[in-house]
Amino acid sequence: MGVEASNQHAEQALEYELVDEILPLNEAVAQAEVIVMAVPVNVQVNLLPQILDMVTNQIVMDMGSTKSDVIEAVQHHPNRGRYVATHPMWGTEYSGPKAAVRGAFEGKAVILCNRKDSDADAVEWVENMYQKIGMRIVDMEAKAHDLHVAYVSHISHITSFALANTVLEKEKVESAIFQIASAGFESTVRLAKSNPEMWVPIFLQNKVNILDVLTEHIDQLTKFKDYITNSDKENLQSLISDANKINRIIK
Repeated sequence: MGVEASNQHAEQALEYELVDEILPLNEAVAQAEVIVMAVPVNVQVNLLPQILDMVTNQIVMDMGSTKSDVIEAVQHHPNRGRYVATHPMWGTEYSGPKAAVRGAFEGKAVILCNRKDSDADAVEWVENMYQKIGMRIVDMEAKAHDLHVAYVSHISHITSFALANTVLEKEKVESAIFQIASAGFESTVRLAKSNPEMWVPIFLQNKVNILDVLTEHIDQLTKFKDYITNSDKENLQSLISDANKINRIIK
């Protein structure tokens, strides 16, 4: 069963057989055994308490990219135990039913946050579901999750958005830029095609952690600028060599 605010997306979800039927929220919750929330994180903060108001013994899980605010919003809800906070670490720059990819989650990590606050049977079901689609489980507290994803996900999107805007500004007078754009450029700015309705709430909900990593990122860019300005070959080589060490993490 699907619940969808967009008529176009509702039609696509039925067309692609992602759901069998589209229902109003209250009817879907009443009939469901498991409720999966895949909505922008600002919507989730307001919607999750409403859903928990409706559930009896159903399991509720989300897939949001930030966790502290939504967990705080239901921390004292009487049905808090039926909610399991999760974040599958996979996605593309596209959104909506057309963005569905078969087998997308295989081999990827999924983060479960604050499991001790969820009922054991709910956590067990969610873990089994994710394992059946090929994911590996990682446990984190919500605050640690938000810090770490700021570094491995959120800053990547900001960098991509900023680079795309930089190139678009220059392209106004340098029309050849996109004629010579290569695979390297395409992969670097791929995330810039992501939906602002999804990412603006993420940036604002996680702004403390994002501002921290963004400050460090700006410092690193400033070093590149300074060393290039001063033709400082030695320090420039050192910066790039240090960056190469990322190979320890990403092969």
